[in-house]
Amino acid sequence: MKKIQLTLLLMLALVLSACSNSAGGNTEESETNNEEAGSGTFTYQSENGPVEVPKNPERVIVLSSFAGNLINLDVNLVGVDSWSKNNPRFQEELEGVEAVTADNLEKIIEMDPDLIIGLSTTKNIDKLKEIAPTVTYTYGKADYLEQHIEIGKLVNKEEKARDWVEDFEKRAQETGEKIKDKIGEDATVSVIEKFDKQIYVFGDNWGRGTEILYQAMGLKMPEKVKEMALEPGYYAISPEVLPEYAGDYMIFSKNSEQDNSFQETKTYQNIPAVKNDQVFEVDAKAFYFNDPNTLDYQLDYFKEAFLGE
Repeated sequence: MKKIQLTLLLMLALVLSACSNSAGGNTEESETNNEEAGSGTFTYQSENGPVEVPKNPERVIVLSSFAGNLINLDVNLVGVDSWSKNNPRFQEELEGVEAVTADNLEKIIEMDPDLIIGLSTTKNIDKLKEIAPTVTYTYGKADYLEQHIEIGKLVNKEEKARDWVEDFEKRAQETGEKIKDKIGEDATVSVIEKFDKQIYVFGDNWGRGTEILYQAMGLKMPEKVKEMALEPGYYAISPEVLPEYAGDYMIFSKNSEQDNSFQETKTYQNIPAVKNDQVFEVDAKAFYFNDPNTLDYQLDYFKEAFLGE
């Protein structure tokens, strides 16, 4: 009887041991599966077809104006375009990140990227694809908010991108209503910038606050600007004809490195917006883009400039 009992106890111990080993194996396998779920790749449907990209990119190079989108989504950057690198508002986030161009393939190889993002006009795209998965976008094909969501999809952070878009639209609409209540529904706003010997006026999708003013807030642009700049995005004029394109309010995207002496001329000083102190000068380098970080900055600026908030 004792032998039988002892035998049963030994069998029970073996069964328990086997179950324990089995459970431990499942846990290890589960942990491995979880790790694989957090790494690896997935197929992103780009405008040029499917591209196999990392699920959680850790070394991204941006060869265009999308650096701010990646900063907003907390994606690590190892290289950016010079325009982004020189943006005074990105200095802290891009500390230690190098400026790079698509021409410098050797430098890009040294950076060891796991994802490269550019525009459809970026040079050496075929060669870049040999270095790392490369995705390009055609500027303006998607609107500025859809573009952010699309980049969110690319880096596996679509929900975070959509949350920001929803919040931004609400804040911008509310601010726009307040501004229209203050300056009038029919008041016009123009955005200008000096480059070389010409002045540029802008439509509703060329950065510099145009997306917020015209799309998100629904403010009006002067008819002459709408006629000449809305479709192409921008239009070059001489300083002498600026009064024809000036709105009741003007946003001057000002670059201190340019010759801005036109502001001293009678032609400029006689513009009603100038006489009425309704010209808002902004730092061009900080205002160029239409990424989330820049849009938040622009929105705060417009609230203060128009409303004093």
